[in-house]
Amino acid sequence: MGARRVVRIRRRVRRTLAWRLVRGTVATCLRYRVTGLAAEGAFFAILSLPPLVFGLAGSVGYVVGGFGPHAINEVKGQLVDIARGALTEDSVQRVIVPTLNAVLDRGRADVISIGFVLALWSGSRALNVLIDTITIMYGFGGRRGIVRTRVLSFSMYVVALAIGIVVIPLVLAGPTLVDSFLPSRLQFLVSLYWPVVVVASTGFLATLYHLALPERTPWRHDFGGAAVAMVMWLAGGWVLRTTLTQTIGGTSIYGPLAAPIVVLLWLYVVVISLLVGAAFNATLHAHLERRAEARRRVADGAEAPREASPRRTEVFPGVTAGEHPLEARNPDDLTDDLTDRAGDRADDRAGDRAGDVSPQPKAK
Repeated sequence: MGARRVVRIRRRVRRTLAWRLVRGTVATCLRYRVTGLAAEGAFFAILSLPPLVFGLAGSVGYVVGGFGPHAINEVKGQLVDIARGALTEDSVQRVIVPTLNAVLDRGRADVISIGFVLALWSGSRALNVLIDTITIMYGFGGRRGIVRTRVLSFSMYVVALAIGIVVIPLVLAGPTLVDSFLPSRLQFLVSLYWPVVVVASTGFLATLYHLALPERTPWRHDFGGAAVAMVMWLAGGWVLRTTLTQTIGGTSIYGPLAAPIVVLLWLYVVVISLLVGAAFNATLHAHLERRAEARRRVADGAEAPREASPRRTEVFPGVTAGEHPLEARNPDDLTDDLTDRAGDRADDRAGDRAGDVSPQPKAK
């Protein structure tokens, strides 16, 4: 009975929601070439990165400049520390630090007027590609026109940039502010600051998924993919940084391109995390739609009159003659049968072929 027991265990595992979501997410990623879409998104993101940092950091420097040089240096140090947590030291010193020094030290109106306009166009272009790729992962590619997508990406980018100008200094200076305002008996709340920031970032990603779709879905249903994207982003960034720190040292074969390539790889991890989260949400939405459809069909079957049958012969397990097949089954079980019946039959046939066969007695 060992083979049949293995078949039953496989069937139970296959019917669990977690396995269905994992299998559907992987299938969606393979169907829409998630690696190619992530490479496309990372390419446009790195093209938009210099004007984005120039405009955003210049605006932040212009706002924070009113608090004095000490506040600017503190914000700069916090940004560099965050960059060190995601990139290698060489990339930080050759790409991030010079940009921050050139922009934060002179947050004037000319930085905002020139760099901000460039950042609006380039940043919205990268966000336009990101929205388009997320839509493809959901299976809605081509539903929204080019003009509508461009207008949506531009408006979302302007709103996000306006919020970031105010929020970024508060987030960076947040632990110090919280520590100064809290009494000594509540100092343990300081350790909860960054978890709260992560949760808020997850909500931002859920909002991005919610707004990117041409067909609106419940906002709460997008939190699953946002959580998956956040976990993949943090884990993938840590793995990338650890790997590059241990493998890249001394003279690189890429020469002066080594630091930009590291930034490109990090952006690739960010984009592929977002797209895998979108694939997870698409699988979850399809599962919820199947369950809702099954419940509607069960309700329709319960309202239909049933003809009396003199004999109640079982036509298949759990359903007898005279009963409506959809009415006799639990909605979750019905959904399981509709999605896994073909696989169950194949496994049953495999189990029968590989099952225990009693040895035939030898002929005397």
